[in-house]
Formats: sequence, C-alpha cells, structure tokens
Amino acid sequence: MNIVLMEGLGVDKAFLDEQAAKLEKMGHTFTVYEKSTDVSVQKERGKDADVIILANMPLKGEVIQACKKLKFIDVAFTGVDHIGMEEARSRDIAVSNASGYATQAVAELCISFMIQLLRKVKQTEIRCREGGTKEGLIGNLLRGKTVGIVGAGAIGSGVASLCKAFGCHVIVSSRRKAVDTNIFDEQVTIEDLLKRSDIVSLHCPLTEDTKNLIGKKELTLMKKNAILINTARGAVVNSADLSEALRNGTIAGAASDVFETEPPLDLEHPLLHCPNIIVTPHIAFASVESMKLRAEIVFDNLYSWLNGEQKNKV
Repeated sequence: MNIVLMEGLGVDKAFLDEQAAKLEKMGHTFTVYEKSTDVSVQKERGKDADVIILANMPLKGEVIQACKKLKFIDVAFTGVDHIGMEEARSRDIAVSNASGYATQAVAELCISFMIQLLRKVKQTEIRCREGGTKEGLIGNLLRGKTVGIVGAGAIGSGVASLCKAFGCHVIVSSRRKAVDTNIFDEQVTIEDLLKRSDIVSLHCPLTEDTKNLIGKKELTLMKKNAILINTARGAVVNSADLSEALRNGTIAGAASDVFETEPPLDLEHPLLHCPNIIVTPHIAFASVESMKLRAEIVFDNLYSWLNGEQKNKV
C-alpha cells in the first residue's frame, strides 16, 4: 500500500519515524508532506495513494476524484465536514476519524472561557497594564449558574461533567436522548435552553440543520447577562449577528475558537471588531497530550484497516 500523510500531526518526528519503519517492514510505503491547501498540489501528492492521512486540512471532492487508487481516508480529527464525503461515499472509500482524542482538551478550554468571561479577566488585565484597578469590573462565580449544553455527545458531556463539579445546573438540548442523566439535570428544547441559560456552550456538529443555528432571533432569546461559547464549528453561529448582539448589549459576552474558515482570518472578520469576546485561532483540540493521543488513534485506525477491520468508521 502507498500511504501518504498530507500534513503534520503535531507530534515528534521520532514517532513518525517509528511508524514509517513499521509500515515499511510490513511492505508498505509511507510518505510525509508539509501541509498544502493547493488543490493541484494535493492531487499530485495523492494520485498514487491507497491511503491518505490528514487532520483538518480541506480535502475536496475533486481531489478525492483525482486519487484513482484511494481506498481509505484516515482523518486525524473528529469532524469530517472538511472532507469531500459525497465523493468518498460514491466510490466506497472507507473513512475513519479520531473521535475522542480532544474531549478533555476542549472541555477544559470551555471552562476556562466561562471563568474568564464571568470574571472579566480580559478587561481587568488591560486595566492592570494601564496602571488601573479592578474598580467597576467585579465579576461573577461559575458556581450556581445554569449552563446550557447544545449537543450531548462526548465533548458536550465532558463540559457538562466539569460544570457539575463547579456546582452548576446543567441543561441540554440534543436531537437524541441524553444518555448520562447524572450530569444533565434536564433535557429541554433549544428555545428553552437559550431563554434559561446563563451560559450557552455549543457542541453540535455542522450539518445543514445546524448551520446558522444561532443567529439574531436565537441571540435575542438569551438573557442580557448571558454568554455564548462556540468550540464546535464556526458556521453554527452567524458571525455578523453575534457581532451585532455584542455591540448592542443583547448578550454580555462570547468566546469563539472556531470560524467559518480556518485561521488566519480576514482582518475584517466581524468577530475581531466587537466588544466582550475572546477569540482564539482554533486551539481547543490542541494540547501536547491530545496531539499524542490523536496520532496514536490515527495509526491504530490505519493498522486495523490494513488488517481488514475498520475502526472509528464515519
């Protein structure tokens, strides 16, 4: 098999060298490339590949179509909306993901966002650097807040569990029945969740149903002192509407780690020019520990598929 890694996995070279040696001993070739989003470059690199490994780099349907020998796409990521899945399905190409690798990493960052926004950390840091004090910027505790989780998957459940440890009342909105009733106090409609929550944290996949799930109408339903956190997918939230809501005081604050496109962002992006928001360039999944786990899952997927058993099937 000709196995091609299309981008780095954020792990030591020694780890990749170990995998390369193992694969070559098994009779396979393993080629590693630097990341390129140029479609023509991707087509050239993948034209003879039986297996493509990548993380969150877009792999369009036209690239998959050009890879005539491709049999397996091994995605070092949870979501696959950046993969030309329609083309993959039409050719019966197997696709696996690395579900679960970043559950703890994302959950911990969400809690960090909640506390930073509630305690006005950004504003007080600026005040401190300017030689000022905390006067007029006293924040609130996370304890006792109602946290609304949109999406009852592994990450949503992980965030809920940490919120319970902080003494929060946790409600959830999900298309399917929430399994763990020990961490979710109630399952409610999205409208009820938005109206009742002090904090809304998004953990749903990006689909046709969830695109622009949170827009002007939904933001208006929220409390004026509520905050919104998006570590799911950028397009789940209408950025222009959120920017307007923050500028108008419709809601009190927000944090966004994800956007409609992968950073670097256009410097005119609306969320870069509104108050009371924390913006980070898609860091939630990225920790030393989660990157190592991700790589281990990806290669376990690969070896299993080579042995005739597909794991983490999408």
